[in-house]
Amino acid sequence: MIRFNNVNKWYGDYHALRDVNETVKRGEVVIVCGPSGSGKSTLIRTVNRLEPINDGNIYVDGQDIYGNGVDVNKLRSRIGFVFQQFNLFPHMSVLRNVMLATIRVLKTDEKEAKEVALGLLDKVGLSVKAEAYPGQLSGGQQQRVAIARALAMKPPVMLFDEPTSALDPEMVGEVLQVMKQLAGEGMTMICVTHEMGFAREVADRLIFMADGEVLERATPQDFFERPQHPRAQRFVADIRHA
Repeated sequence: MIRFNNVNKWYGDYHALRDVNETVKRGEVVIVCGPSGSGKSTLIRTVNRLEPINDGNIYVDGQDIYGNGVDVNKLRSRIGFVFQQFNLFPHMSVLRNVMLATIRVLKTDEKEAKEVALGLLDKVGLSVKAEAYPGQLSGGQQQRVAIARALAMKPPVMLFDEPTSALDPEMVGEVLQVMKQLAGEGMTMICVTHEMGFAREVADRLIFMADGEVLERATPQDFFERPQHPRAQRFVADIRHA
């Protein structure tokens, strides 16, 4: 579903991604972890061209997304992205936030868009908040609306960039529960997260990054019990002692 081929990214002289070669299969849940500044968020932001790459290729569903003639808006409509910050429109109701892109981008009529949005709000446990405004919701609720909004476009791929890092601890579980549900339904997902309990439970594979490089790829069991790379061993040891 997603393939990184010798991907490199620089910010000036800083080499943020170094020769990344990675494949994510359809229906696979891949967790990207590593210390701060390791290139995790940069990596997933290249998948919908929020961050341009300097070298290499990225393929999504067989399409070279940095090839000539790629319609970036169409590409992004097929890749759900959930940010650290919720990025909801504060002047619109929860329902309108979820409906908006389907009406504007997919040209769905109002009635169908509303049905889809209400179904998705029900899925994330927020149908009772349909007429509320983002400012009336907790952080966890806002993030669940953001997930519903991303799902409204019926994307074959979902990307999560530290979706719980802006939340109070008691709200983290409600967002992770929705993500677990999506994983169980076979959604292709790449998730950057520090929630290692979630990673252990939900991931098919973990990718460990440091200094812009993928240093280790493993099943959760192998990664947490038998990390191979010295940096990964240190990372896992720090988690155990936290």
